[in-house]
Amino acid sequence: MAGERTKIAVFGAGLIGIYLGGLLARSADVTLIGREAMLAPLADGLRVTDAEGMDVSVPASALTCTPSPEGLAGADLVLVTVKSMATPEAAAAIARHAPADALIISLQNGVSNADVLRSALPAHRVLAGMVPFNVAQRGPAHFHRGTGGGLVVEDSAVLAPFEPLFEATGVPIAKSSDIVSIQWGKLLINLNNAINALSGISLANELRQRDYRRVWAMQMEEGLKLLKAAGIEPADAIAIPVKLMPQILRLPDRLYRYVSALSGGGKVRVDPHARSSMADDLARGRITEIDYLQGELVRLAQRLNRKAPANARMVELVRAAEKGATPWAAADLYRDLRDAVRAS
Repeated sequence: MAGERTKIAVFGAGLIGIYLGGLLARSADVTLIGREAMLAPLADGLRVTDAEGMDVSVPASALTCTPSPEGLAGADLVLVTVKSMATPEAAAAIARHAPADALIISLQNGVSNADVLRSALPAHRVLAGMVPFNVAQRGPAHFHRGTGGGLVVEDSAVLAPFEPLFEATGVPIAKSSDIVSIQWGKLLINLNNAINALSGISLANELRQRDYRRVWAMQMEEGLKLLKAAGIEPADAIAIPVKLMPQILRLPDRLYRYVSALSGGGKVRVDPHARSSMADDLARGRITEIDYLQGELVRLAQRLNRKAPANARMVELVRAAEKGATPWAAADLYRDLRDAVRAS
């Protein structure tokens, strides 16, 4: 890459992929590979913003947009941001079109996508990563980061040529020697994706309601017990220690807001417009990643010969929502999950 601009392909350019690709395009040659419906509005340029006041306009000339996996040709780095269920298909496309020496980084939800990629791409270097923040589409070509945190990627010497590039974008890479713990910690946080999707409201409004938080706490507590039984120590993915979160989430609203503000250093931590990616999937009539979030805990429970009734019930409710079920009020959702746990 000496003397040349780094070539980056974002495979599965949705909310996260377009946001990152837009920032990286200031310092690299970026190709966004995704659905035509997402990419077509970028023909006149891209705007990326965040809750801290960043506002960047990316000219259309700075991005190559294509629905074809042939856009992987010549890439030095491939960021995989497809939904988890599309990982095998993504791996097949990378095997066909990406250079053998391209670094592949999975920036997907769940805990198993990097392993799927490694199994299908034995000739490539594949690293697991974690994206802690939320991105919302404010307009056809406006992508807004509504929550905080930085990228985490498993530690490897092959990252070195790319680290300055990410640093320059304002989205630096933190390296971890225990990415599995990071991924499980993030999965416990991502259990709220389904709650937000079922609520039909913004993340900020959802988190203001104690019964929605109690639903999250119920699932997290169940997950923490399963991970302990499996000998897995989840890492803290946000400022609040993950093991304390169930107790904090159950606090009365005013006390919860106080503790949450303290953990965020007094800053607003959730943009008022932010929604979970699963909420966006439901709004667009798409299949969600529920099997790779709550479903991972259900499968872990099965391997341990245990039960995960709260998480299993959330899988059922999201599947019903995919078929058109109406949103759930906080008290009704809490009562439903509580009854499912009691009946198990």
